[in-house]
Amino acid sequence: MKQISSLFLVSLLSGATTLGAYKLVFDNDTPSSALSIAAPHSALTKNVSYTGAEVPTDFTDAADKAVHTVVHVKNTSYATQSNPMMEFFYGQRGGQQQAQIGTGSGVIITEDGYIVTNNHVIQNASELEVTLNNNKSYKAKLVGTDSKMDIALLKVDTKEKLPYATFGNSDDIKVGEWVLAVGNPYNLNSTVTAGIVSAKARNLSKDGLQSFIQTDAAVNPGNSGGALVNTRGELVGINTMISSTTGSYVGYSFAVPSNITRKLIEDIMEFGNVQRGVLGVQGGELNSMASKELGISQTQGFYVNSVVDKSGAQLAGIKKGDIIVKIDEKPINGFADLNAAVVTKRPNDVVKVTVDRNGDMVTLPVKLTKNEINSFTYDGLELQDLTAAEKKQLKIDYGVRIKEITDENYMPYYDELKDGIILSINNTKATDIETVTEILSRKGQNQRVRVEMLNKNRQVVRFIM
Repeated sequence: MKQISSLFLVSLLSGATTLGAYKLVFDNDTPSSALSIAAPHSALTKNVSYTGAEVPTDFTDAADKAVHTVVHVKNTSYATQSNPMMEFFYGQRGGQQQAQIGTGSGVIITEDGYIVTNNHVIQNASELEVTLNNNKSYKAKLVGTDSKMDIALLKVDTKEKLPYATFGNSDDIKVGEWVLAVGNPYNLNSTVTAGIVSAKARNLSKDGLQSFIQTDAAVNPGNSGGALVNTRGELVGINTMISSTTGSYVGYSFAVPSNITRKLIEDIMEFGNVQRGVLGVQGGELNSMASKELGISQTQGFYVNSVVDKSGAQLAGIKKGDIIVKIDEKPINGFADLNAAVVTKRPNDVVKVTVDRNGDMVTLPVKLTKNEINSFTYDGLELQDLTAAEKKQLKIDYGVRIKEITDENYMPYYDELKDGIILSINNTKATDIETVTEILSRKGQNQRVRVEMLNKNRQVVRFIM
């Protein structure tokens, strides 16, 4: 059973790294509406014939549209630099504040100044400033973020009508299609590079939530938050990270699809946070090894290992052993495809789920439910968010419960760990599952973490994991 469950873990792609917000340290005196969606189209931009030295497509119109909608984002934060020698000899404490400047890119999405970028570009910012392609600069305020999908929404106040990007349909792009990446790598403003879509629905995270567009367009530090556009100049993605052993571009880059981006920022605009709907199934994607362990012939699709009680999936009749092969007629080959089909929906939306049930294709309408309780498995510990009632009972306003222990190495400590409440990891508050996954995703392969936990006896204990 342990072998089977291990097949369902979503592995983290080695070498994946975010693109932007590289930091430079400066002294204190250093100078420091509705979204537009493209109309449906019947065909891709016509290619000119390709004979040797000729370029296969004229990118000039698309580049001209995109560069005016992409901005430079400057993130200023402050850190206190202490001087141990001054403290020792003169008793001076407190240190000197120094500015840390991070840079990245963003895309204007409305004429009245809404801008989408990456969460990691603006993280921990004390001040935000954006500079347009015409070199005009504006102070920006943060409207909201979604750290799971690495998307943030900014707003600048201006009386001018700004040029803005038109959203394309990222579901329509095809592997092999030409795309342009537009951004500000290494502070080089308005840089345009070209490549093709290498793959779709790439997942690079342990929780399987992400579903990236993979391209071979050259992007580098500073491109984060910039535009990925098709040959019509329509926004099809937000450039987010690269796969690299050096920190610079060596082959592949990844972008959050525009359909997912648009849904996230519409949620932030309307509700103030992201509204996530869930099917209510647990399991994993199939491959040859998993199928052999399960004794089935299918090697593609999402295998349902269990169904959450009172979820939309259970109410619709999805059962353990079903293989999800389509959602709204879109093929489901694995978890990334399943997530991509659901992440653009909200609670109470209905999706048509087609399952392979012992060779019979059954289509069921599933009403998505709200993800009230998040859970996450890490290093043999199954973690779960606390409910509001549990927090009130424990008289705490944050924490993550150890719901179950599955690693044999922890079994001697089962009674001490089970139902314990993790309060902090590496001195960072364990606010919720999202915070914990973010902390653990930054951990090195052999690096240990310091955990502070409230045990069943209401005692605070500390240990190394």
